[in-house]
Amino acid sequence: MDELFEPEIRRIFRAVAVDRFRNRTMPPHAGLLFGPEFGPWDSDRDFLGEFYNEIHHQDTCDVSTAKGVPLLVALAVDDRVPAQERMELVMALFGIATEADRHRAEYWPGAHPQADPAAVVRARAAVEEHLAEVLTRWDVECLGVRLALAALGAVFRDSPATATLQGRVEALTDEHREKTYIAHYLRFVMLVARETDRQILPAVEELTASFWQASHREAPPQARAAHLLDQMLSQVRTTLLAWRP
Repeated sequence: MDELFEPEIRRIFRAVAVDRFRNRTMPPHAGLLFGPEFGPWDSDRDFLGEFYNEIHHQDTCDVSTAKGVPLLVALAVDDRVPAQERMELVMALFGIATEADRHRAEYWPGAHPQADPAAVVRARAAVEEHLAEVLTRWDVECLGVRLALAALGAVFRDSPATATLQGRVEALTDEHREKTYIAHYLRFVMLVARETDRQILPAVEELTASFWQASHREAPPQARAAHLLDQMLSQVRTTLLAWRP
C-alpha cells in the first residue's frame, strides 16, 4: 500500500496494537492493521467500517469474535486513539455484549438467521472479562465515552466491576440535567441497571411508542431494554457529533 494513502486511524491502531500486545499473542483481527495486502481504503471511515465488520460481522458474532474483544479493549483504553473513536470502540463492545438480547427482541419468537449462539456466549464473556479494564477509565474520559461506558455497565449490572458505576452515572445525570437528550438517556440507563422487569417494561413501552423503533412486546423486558438502549446510545452519539464545535 502506498503510505501516502494509508488512513491515519490505521496507523494509530497499529501503533497501539504493537505496544499493547508486545508480550502476548496479537488477536487475529489485528492482521488488518499490517501489510500492503489489505485495502485500499478511501478514508478513515472506510477502513473503520471494514475493521469493525471483521470482528462483529454484520452485527453477528462468529467463532473468532471473542478473540477480537481484547483488541477492541486495548484500543478503547489508549489515549492515542481519538476520543470519538474511543466512544465507537466502547459502543462496539456494547454491541457484542447485547447481541443476544437485541436480536431476541427484534426476531422474537424466532432467531437471527445468521446467529451462532455459542459464539455469542463466548464473545459476551470476553467483554465481561475485560469490563473492569474499560470502566476504570471513567474518571479520565470525555462525556461521549462516559455515556457509552454507562450503557455497557448497565447490561452487566450484576458484575462486581460495575459496583461503583451507578453513583457515577447519577452524578453525570445531575451534571447534565439541562441537556434533555443526555438526561433522558442516562435516566433510562439507570433504570436498566437497577430495576426489575416490572419497572423496566412500562418505560420501554412508553419510549418505543413515542419515538423509537419498537420491539416484540412478548419478548423478555431485559431484551427489549437492550434493543432500546442501543438505539438511544446511537442517537446520543449522533447528537454529540452534531453539537461539536
